[in-house]
Amino acid sequence: MSKNKTTGHKAAHSSQRKKEVEARSCIRYRCGLTNTIQDVLNHRPGWVEVKDDAEWDFNWCDVGWLRENFDHSYMEEHVRICHFRNHYELTRKNLMVKNLKRYRKTLEREVGRLEAAKCDFFPRTFELPSEYHIFVEEFKKSPGNTWIMKPDGSRSEEQKDEAQVESYVAQRYIENPYLIAGRKFDLRVYVLVTSYIPLKAWLYRDGFARFSNTRFSLSSIDDQYVHLTNVAVQKTAPDYDPEKGCKWQMQQLRWYLTAKHGFETVQTLFKEIDNVFIRSLLSVQKTIINDKHCFELYGYDILLDQDLKPWLIEVNASPSLTASSQEDYDLKYRLLEDTLHIVDMEGRLTGKEKRIGGFDLMWNDGPVYTDVGLEALGSSCLVANTHLGCVNDREKQLQQLLKPFPGQKKT
Repeated sequence: MSKNKTTGHKAAHSSQRKKEVEARSCIRYRCGLTNTIQDVLNHRPGWVEVKDDAEWDFNWCDVGWLRENFDHSYMEEHVRICHFRNHYELTRKNLMVKNLKRYRKTLEREVGRLEAAKCDFFPRTFELPSEYHIFVEEFKKSPGNTWIMKPDGSRSEEQKDEAQVESYVAQRYIENPYLIAGRKFDLRVYVLVTSYIPLKAWLYRDGFARFSNTRFSLSSIDDQYVHLTNVAVQKTAPDYDPEKGCKWQMQQLRWYLTAKHGFETVQTLFKEIDNVFIRSLLSVQKTIINDKHCFELYGYDILLDQDLKPWLIEVNASPSLTASSQEDYDLKYRLLEDTLHIVDMEGRLTGKEKRIGGFDLMWNDGPVYTDVGLEALGSSCLVANTHLGCVNDREKQLQQLLKPFPGQKKT
């Protein structure tokens, strides 16, 4: 796909987009889900839902619909859809690890070991049955270690033949997780990719920590309430309290860690978490089929160990948008609203923005740095434009940034 290289082209493209928007009296959307995203789309001024075979401009579909229909759909220039064609290169556990291993090897060969070491954020993982013998060797080498078996997700993605053997991944279990009040937790963080070539990725300021309901202990290795942090699992625990829930907002977690470990340590931790997002996306950049019609909101699952090292557990192409509480609903509503602002079907942006609502531009064909205070700090001190777990004053920022919707007065 041709990319505009000059500012003049970008301005022309932006004004062309605006003309296209004005020519259409409304934006026709199709939505295959019945949760928070449906509410967000319903409340968007000038957007109208269409059903079944009607023509659409915007489609929030599930991956099943994409698999069945994407290759047979003709899409006009302005049309947008919420997944890349082969998103599973990052979101299937076995392929994610395969791509990360290959990327790490390439870095070691082309740049050196030190650079390759920046990819050491995923646990030892083997694909079964294909890597069974290598796994057995590793297992024998360290008999005291615990391993966790997970379906790799391929049956739901592609396999049609029931006779095929289901694949699994065997992953080294993180035995020394960071605990708060004796409980294990993981982080859910949202990253929005609007292009792979060049790579353009946004990081959301809000997210949450999901806690297990029961105190952590390796002696109860078969107790899912101890080891699994998924809300779907935790809410079935006999002593689960729906009022308290099992989630902390990312801001709460950042405050807690800063109070306990100090600003510098936590700053370093969050830089390492940023590194997980960037490296994982770069590992699939050449594999994912880039398409200007596609964008993707990924849900990253990150686990911290006792040394405050972040581990990438998995990446979700369809992170849950169903709310477990009012606070959870509000977070997801804001997240989805800001996702639509960035996709910009209305043509209200210039394309030069570094922040849109709760999203900060993290990577734009290279690292993005914050504009704030660089003069005072000196040009040698570049600060990454990421603010995970920091204040999210999105309403104020959006009011300054966005022109009102067509036909709407600015408040």
